[in-house]
Amino acid sequence: MRTYAILIFLLFAGTAYSQKTINNYKYVLVPDRFDFFKMDNQYGLNTLTKFLLQEKGFTAVMGSEPLPPEVVANPCSALKTEVVEKKGLFVTNLTLLLKDCQGNIIFKSKEGKSREKEFQAAYEFALRGAFSSLNDVPYKYDSVSLAPPQPVVAVQPPIPSAPVPAPAAAPTSVAITESMGTLYAQATANGYQLIDTTPKKVLTLLKTSMPDYFITEGGAYNGLVFKNNGEWFYEYYKDGKLVSLKLQIKF
Repeated sequence: MRTYAILIFLLFAGTAYSQKTINNYKYVLVPDRFDFFKMDNQYGLNTLTKFLLQEKGFTAVMGSEPLPPEVVANPCSALKTEVVEKKGLFVTNLTLLLKDCQGNIIFKSKEGKSREKEFQAAYEFALRGAFSSLNDVPYKYDSVSLAPPQPVVAVQPPIPSAPVPAPAAAPTSVAITESMGTLYAQATANGYQLIDTTPKKVLTLLKTSMPDYFITEGGAYNGLVFKNNGEWFYEYYKDGKLVSLKLQIKF
């Protein structure tokens, strides 16, 4: 009987996850450069994407900006933005994709098209055309509307004499600088591994869809390594506090 109940719970939880919509996400990450361009924010398309997402009601974060603490603690709490270009003769075609942390497409726009001859005008017009289908979808952030059902847990009656626990303090940021020494990056199939002068592997960096943003594995704490203002940082949570560790990485 217990096995049967667990199977039903897992089936229901999987169904709920597969039905996620844009309403389950507050944050959207926007890369500094789209794959079909050679320069960051070429023709202002990345900042325009951030602006249009904010107009929709999302909290949009560019790749060069610090991540909100909620996203550092849980990278899967944010959607990732992709803009795809389809080559066409005398026509600029762009499609907007919003993906979750596993690469599943949560939203796909219609194709925005432009026949403008000037590149900046063509890309901007096509992007706004793609966003028009996003504007047709109602959006209101709801973090719990599709949360998986929680298992029933027996609750003990409260003991009158038990003290009331104090509310947990809000996470605070703790800055630590260069405590790991110089680390050397060695390329792997999915990113890099960081080696100290021993030599010993200190961290594994896994690529994300955002340039200069990596998910960490193999360290004392899982977190993110990212580049900000030309410097590398390793951020993770320890005892409810956000730790920001500056790294010296040689690529």
